[in-house]
Amino acid sequence: MGKISLRQVTKQFGDVTVIPSLDLEIEDGEFVVFVGPSGCGKSTLLRLIAGLEDVSGGAIEIDGVNATETPPAKRGLAMVFQSYALYPHMSVRKNIAFPLRMAGIDAAEQARRVENAAKVLNLTDYLDRKPGQLSGGQRQRVAIGRAIVREPAAFLFDEPLSNLDAALRVGMRLEITELHHRLKTTMIYVTHDQVEAMTMADKIVVLQAGRIEQVGSPLELYRTPANLFVAGFIGSPRMNFATGAEAARHDAHTIGVRPEHITLSKTEGHWQGTVGVSEHLGSDTFLHVEVAGIGTMTVRADGEVDAHYGDRVFLTPQADKIHRFDAKGIALK
Repeated sequence: MGKISLRQVTKQFGDVTVIPSLDLEIEDGEFVVFVGPSGCGKSTLLRLIAGLEDVSGGAIEIDGVNATETPPAKRGLAMVFQSYALYPHMSVRKNIAFPLRMAGIDAAEQARRVENAAKVLNLTDYLDRKPGQLSGGQRQRVAIGRAIVREPAAFLFDEPLSNLDAALRVGMRLEITELHHRLKTTMIYVTHDQVEAMTMADKIVVLQAGRIEQVGSPLELYRTPANLFVAGFIGSPRMNFATGAEAARHDAHTIGVRPEHITLSKTEGHWQGTVGVSEHLGSDTFLHVEVAGIGTMTVRADGEVDAHYGDRVFLTPQADKIHRFDAKGIALK
């Protein structure tokens, strides 16, 4: 079991409050991603759950039991850090088995768990190698294997892919998601990368300045962002915004429309603009169009679009995909 509940949890460092009073429910077996910009408190929140930081107020429950004062080693959680923290003089086998050895687990049980973890992570052929003989992705799998053998109630991942190159990040992202489907164990994953959040999570928790801005599935956050912050943070490229007379026409202080919800034309449309920089990605082209009275708008177009720097184009937002926000940035129904 791996249900985790946060009840009015707060965290202060001296006179500075980094996590104001916060409530959150993480259900057993969920893959939950904490996402937000640097300094938003996501790693601090993860460390509070792990017990690596003391809460300043409130309570943390694990499977209905108050674990606020429980030492990290006794919470039944396993944490995977950004740094692999492997012992270079030990084999992969010994690195994975290390927490079991420290816990006094007998040799036969250690061997069973290590073999099972290696099989799950495709590390069987590397068990007798040293970490220095492995790629970055393989070393991260060893770190995950060290967590798996503990058979925890939940896995806590603190930006585990940040040290990998782009191709390895994509591969490891798929591997961790596949691992979740196999193990069906609660996973909490911290990242600043909203693409990781959208592609991996069952539930996303968007944080800003230690506060939860919105909790929901990836598609819920994409389709119905609660406020301007979530609307601008979730989605790539980010949502376009307009204020002034254009927003007033929709009885709003600000309107937003995603790049993929704008139709491009050479002959007619709602807004007229001039093409600036074009980013050609093969299947897609991102056009940055300067629109009078609004500013630069990003448009997601077909990869073969015939538009070039300086061209005059027309943009039309899909009427049912326009997001409206009030003066406080709260989404309007």
